[in-house]
Amino acid sequence: MNYVDGFVVAVPTSNKDAYIHHARLAAEIFREHGALRITECWGDDVPDGKLTSFPMAVKLEPEETVVFSWIEWPSREVRDVGMQKVMEDPRLKQDSNPMPFDGKRMIYGGFRMVVDE
Repeated sequence: MNYVDGFVVAVPTSNKDAYIHHARLAAEIFREHGALRITECWGDDVPDGKLTSFPMAVKLEPEETVVFSWIEWPSREVRDVGMQKVMEDPRLKQDSNPMPFDGKRMIYGGFRMVVDE
């Protein structure tokens, strides 16, 4: 089965257009380096929790929106090589293309698919 990298970030709501622009560029680069699919989802119904929640996890501040994203790869091996190439790609360097969110509050991880119905 395919391999998935998942991400949750807090994006200043006023940066929505900048985020989408950044995400489209990143998606192009990820696909060039082996990703099959890149999905970006802007929070619409993301409630606060009592013990845990997306807003709590990213330390959501007023005037921010939770974004949930994932990248699908054909395998962990392709992901490892592709992710390294993406991280080295000059088109995504912070000085020329800054992220429109606080990367220190990003939650991410790699996941092996176990059900894909």
